[in-house]
Amino acid sequence: MAEPITIVSVTTPKELELFIKLPLRLYAGDPLYSPQLTKDLKNHFSKGNPFFGYATVKYYLAFRGKPNGEKNCVGRIVSVINNRHLEFHNDGAGFFGFFESIHDNQAASALLDSVKNDLKAAGLKIMRGPMSFSTNEECGLLIDGFTLPPMIMTPYNPPYYIDLMRSYNMDKAKDLYAYIVDVPDVMPDKVYRAAAVAEKRGITARIISMSNLTDDLLKFKELYNAAWKANWGFIPMTDAEIVYTGEQLKQIIYPETCVIAEHGTETVGFLGLIPDANFVLRHMGGKMNPITIAKALYLSKKIRDARLMLLGTKAEFRNKGVDGLLFREAFKGCKKHKVERVEFSWILEDNIPVQMLIKMIGGVLYKTYRIFECPI
Repeated sequence: MAEPITIVSVTTPKELELFIKLPLRLYAGDPLYSPQLTKDLKNHFSKGNPFFGYATVKYYLAFRGKPNGEKNCVGRIVSVINNRHLEFHNDGAGFFGFFESIHDNQAASALLDSVKNDLKAAGLKIMRGPMSFSTNEECGLLIDGFTLPPMIMTPYNPPYYIDLMRSYNMDKAKDLYAYIVDVPDVMPDKVYRAAAVAEKRGITARIISMSNLTDDLLKFKELYNAAWKANWGFIPMTDAEIVYTGEQLKQIIYPETCVIAEHGTETVGFLGLIPDANFVLRHMGGKMNPITIAKALYLSKKIRDARLMLLGTKAEFRNKGVDGLLFREAFKGCKKHKVERVEFSWILEDNIPVQMLIKMIGGVLYKTYRIFECPI
């Protein structure tokens, strides 16, 4: 008879280290798994992450039997009470994230119970996830597209995770789509016509300034908060969060694939295509040492995929060719850096206008993620 599951609240640096490194063991031998660097994750889970300024987060580990360290650790989870989400949506929703588990309903249920108890004690009514930590980061479980590697900051998990959610009576809250596009030698005529319309209206495009990256990211934040505020699950970004994200990404950004549209001095659109650093991370095993650094320097020159992470146009400038202008200029940057494919993700399942825009340039749906929820 199997020993019972023991849940431990993470309180020590040693337990946090086990929490961070657990996926390295669970996914050992999986060539598609793309672990973030342990060093970066330790920083992400520290007080240096501005997310903790407005959220209450607890970490849990699951053990089969007594907590005896790595050998019998079988899962992990985080409970999240996101006060900015509650202020913005007032929907009584709390979250779970960073979920990992062996194929065991008992272990998964014990982890989810731990989160549900936290959220119930806080008076919340819905448990939703996974969100790691919010919709501004990784969210959802992969439910379609398991034979393909994940791109930067997108989820990856075994197919059985869906069964673990269903066995806990978790229902679908929302599906998120990922589209893939082969970078063409020449963009569709519709893109050039739309770009010409924008230019006739006095709208211009420029690449981001690496010397003034913070200023440009703050401009994006204002545009993002205005353009996305009606979207499901949206949470406004703070100045501290966008600066923090910029610090994480600035080492890998191609300036030529991050484009700002302006009308005079007003920022009216933003598009950010980020090189797929996961191509490099898959060869580093979460470690930073002379060997893995040498691998990273070599492999970073061979990245051929990018992910469109940032896209927004001010409401009053939509349907005025801004998107065409942004795509035209960003895809010039793709050609310069030998990017062969672009992933557009994630896209809400009911965001038909954006889906049509992606299909206009040849996008094909190739992955689906699902956010689950249940009443508390």
